[in-house]
Amino acid sequence: MASLRSAYDPRHADTGVFAALLAARKEYGGKKIVIHDADDRKLSYDDIIRAAFALGSALKKGTRRKEAVGVMLPTGAGAIISFFALSAYGRVPAMLNFTAGARNVRAALKAAKVKKIVTAHAFIEKAELDGLVGELKSDAEFIYLEDVRAALGVRQKAAGALGPAAPWAFASSVDPNDPAVILFTSGTEGDPKGVVLSHRNIVANIHQILTHVPEALGMDDVLYNPLPTFHCFGLTAGALLPLLGGMKAALHPSPLQTKIITKRVEETGATILFATDTFLNQYIRACSGNELGKLRFAVCGAERVRDETRQLVRRRFNVELLEGYGATEAAPVIAVNQPGHNRPGTVGRMLPGMEARFEPVTGIDTGGRMLVRGPNVMMGYLSPAKPGELQPLPGGWHDTGDVVSMDEDGYQTIKGRLKRFAKIGGEMVSLAVAENCASTLWREHDHAAAVLPDKRKGEQIVLLTTFPGADRSDLQRWAQDHGVNELSLPRKIFQVKAIPVLGTGKMDIGAVQKLALQIAEQNDAGGKAAAE
Repeated sequence: MASLRSAYDPRHADTGVFAALLAARKEYGGKKIVIHDADDRKLSYDDIIRAAFALGSALKKGTRRKEAVGVMLPTGAGAIISFFALSAYGRVPAMLNFTAGARNVRAALKAAKVKKIVTAHAFIEKAELDGLVGELKSDAEFIYLEDVRAALGVRQKAAGALGPAAPWAFASSVDPNDPAVILFTSGTEGDPKGVVLSHRNIVANIHQILTHVPEALGMDDVLYNPLPTFHCFGLTAGALLPLLGGMKAALHPSPLQTKIITKRVEETGATILFATDTFLNQYIRACSGNELGKLRFAVCGAERVRDETRQLVRRRFNVELLEGYGATEAAPVIAVNQPGHNRPGTVGRMLPGMEARFEPVTGIDTGGRMLVRGPNVMMGYLSPAKPGELQPLPGGWHDTGDVVSMDEDGYQTIKGRLKRFAKIGGEMVSLAVAENCASTLWREHDHAAAVLPDKRKGEQIVLLTTFPGADRSDLQRWAQDHGVNELSLPRKIFQVKAIPVLGTGKMDIGAVQKLALQIAEQNDAGGKAAAE
């Protein structure tokens, strides 16, 4: 197999994910340390491959090739080894979002026909997930890593000892077009859907990233990843990219432990940090010293990067922030800025091998609804309504649902999700503009915009904010001084204790909308009561 670091060639993705791990071990050396876990364990390629063969040999009992097997683990060596263990023996890891609640997890299990879930007693206890496990016991059998480890027999131990030396004698051969992993949408717009990514999709996306930023990622880099592996950004970019690209991944089990994470970034010697805008903002504010000072750059995706975050990380640590854009359905990276070619406010240029088309949207003059196609775009969806039945994409095109514009140099600007536009007096207005104005004016607080009905203009924008002193007249004056269209400003401002977020760190759009409606209804009820 050719190196994934060579010039982009789609043929380099003609391999299985586990075979790509074996190739990386051959290229960079089995003794190279590639995982630095949160408990300070340091694992080499040989350690990971040995453990994957032993665990995979045990997990294949009671399962069949191409069967989806759930993985419910935090970001760490256990999750990565479990992923490769299933992959080595031709099973398909289904990465379960344990923060999504029993209803959504049950829908995910049904969609992918998952009957067994790999987890760990220590994790379930520490994360206080006993209730979730109890609710799901009737849907799937739970397999605990501690129990598997204690019960390893001669055959499993032999696979662990001999597998790295003779992988062809143990590992299952796979077609690059076979499913490699199943991830799930958030479920904020209905039941979660399974996103089926092939081996080719995953390996191609890693190859695309490495060739898109060839001089940015060196073999001595340490990539710090606190993002969950049930999210494609945390799995592909945060864990598989460093492993298949010869770099070390410093892993952390939860993105919410802000003070611990900033210390660990410094202690692990991390040079690159993967985060979302929400989490990076929190990490910067949690720093008391120069914890992030060794970073060469930070990469943010999954949500829009606010100007305030970009300025804050530059001011505090002189760290360059690279914004990217992706979708689970694209494995996930579609575009990303490059060091030396970083255009703030955009998400950079598309990765090699990808193509896009833009469909016009009424009321929007520049940009359109973007559809993408490429070697990294998924095989199709699974839904609870049709369990296990793959629903492929028409012509291989994925509809991102995002309104995007692209300039003459190929840099893309995300205008927002089509569902996050308000139609006011016949004009389409992005909610992101209202959020950006509030974030720039009230930097120390969090803000989210929502859409409510308006009898006169069709729809209106309202702003949820954690700032107790938020005043619309202040926002209006700021907007006038900076040339922001009056239509983009919220009609009303609602103060809240916190902005709802998903376990991935992205804003929970569904919960924000629901909260705005609740507050509006309460306010209307209060007004009517006062009038009476």
